[in-house]
Amino acid sequence: MKREIITTADGSKTIQIKDWNEQYHSKHGAIQEAYHVFIHSGLHLYKDCPLHILEIGFGTGLNALITLLEADAQKLNIDYTGVEAFPVSGEELAQLNYLEELNVLSRQKTFNEMHSSPWEKLVPITSGFRLKKQQKDFKEITDIEQYDLVYFDAFGARVQPELWTYEIFMIMFKALKKGGYLVTYAAKGSVRRAMLDVGFLVERLPGPPGKREMLRARKP
Repeated sequence: MKREIITTADGSKTIQIKDWNEQYHSKHGAIQEAYHVFIHSGLHLYKDCPLHILEIGFGTGLNALITLLEADAQKLNIDYTGVEAFPVSGEELAQLNYLEELNVLSRQKTFNEMHSSPWEKLVPITSGFRLKKQQKDFKEITDIEQYDLVYFDAFGARVQPELWTYEIFMIMFKALKKGGYLVTYAAKGSVRRAMLDVGFLVERLPGPPGKREMLRARKP
């Protein structure tokens, strides 16, 4: 499928899959969406404890990058697992402008290390952020009560409904520790029902720019 780099409404770039009319991040603002959904509605629930985070859809590394920046700013210790079946190419990464837009050009080496780090190995990127990338299908995740927080950033249910099912959310439910949270930009009724069916407690929250609502789920 043809892919191209586009500029979103907040000036940050993302990858668009033209055949699907689907983007890796919101066309209303890639960085704004990432902060709203995953940092403000997820990471900021935790203040001072070591965290284990699972990201569903590592993609461009934007969510991991801003989590690393928050870990440094808040003095958090984070082990971050990013699952991605189809890694982004180096050519595509070179066209993204997250460091410029976040005003952290000094972190270019850090961003490069995140993407060049070996798969299936936990690698220290900074003193408070360790990254493990896994190249596999989301259905292959078998972790049990390993994570405090899940960033669920798969492609939308419109184009990949199989990623938003009871089966997938049961895998997420099992992977989370008790009391852990899953946050996602999605708000479809079918997605919410699938979460409820596996046992999550689900709340609707105000969405990022361009979306009225998003979902946050907790494992009781």
